[in-house]
Amino acid sequence: MLTYKEQLNPDRLPTHIAIIMDGNGRWAKERGYERIFGHQNGVTSVREVTEAAAEIGLKFLTLYAFSTENWGRPQEEVGALMELLVDTIEKETPTLNKNNVRLLAIGDIKRLPGNAGEKLLGCIRQTAGNTGLSLVLALSYSARWEITDAIRQISADLCASKITEKDINDDLVSSYLTTKGIPDPDLLIRTSGEQRISNFLLWQIAYTELYFTETHWPDFRKENFYEAIYNFQQRERRFGK
Repeated sequence: MLTYKEQLNPDRLPTHIAIIMDGNGRWAKERGYERIFGHQNGVTSVREVTEAAAEIGLKFLTLYAFSTENWGRPQEEVGALMELLVDTIEKETPTLNKNNVRLLAIGDIKRLPGNAGEKLLGCIRQTAGNTGLSLVLALSYSARWEITDAIRQISADLCASKITEKDINDDLVSSYLTTKGIPDPDLLIRTSGEQRISNFLLWQIAYTELYFTETHWPDFRKENFYEAIYNFQQRERRFGK
């Protein structure tokens, strides 16, 4: 029996896949551990999916790593997540360079603690010249924050006469978002069975195909990823036409 990877049509691969990595906490709870144990094991899934994306020549992979709402979680969990972020970035930077992967980040990065922000920006600089997969981390991100911030910037530029009302269209709004220069996702995957968007890329997913799986994120592996892409390839995309 062919694997999902073997069944993929290389001529119909998505350009950009976004993933809501859900279920770390539930996965840990089912095993009698604290939530951070799930986050720690979720790093393996990040590594697997990034490798899978690079193997098939995907251009962009965006991972919803930390939302603006997540700042409201218990301080102990947030601190552990930030520590995990710094540790992971330090360990994975050489591997990203080895695999020609460029790291990018979207969101209110200024809110990240100093150490986390510095390590993140350092990795972005060190991988900037890579030309393969672009791995985009959504950190301190929410779509409503992003759109509100874009409106604020557009209003300021209107007042400064840098743009006029006639200039405002879809393309201009897109150019004020943190995803400027990144194509809209073709496919959005959410793990762990929940079927909602959770304030993620609301502007960008207007015509994105959605895929939901019961698999918790720490159990999500390459073949799960390829299965989602295979499912995507069976659909007919009409873009409202």
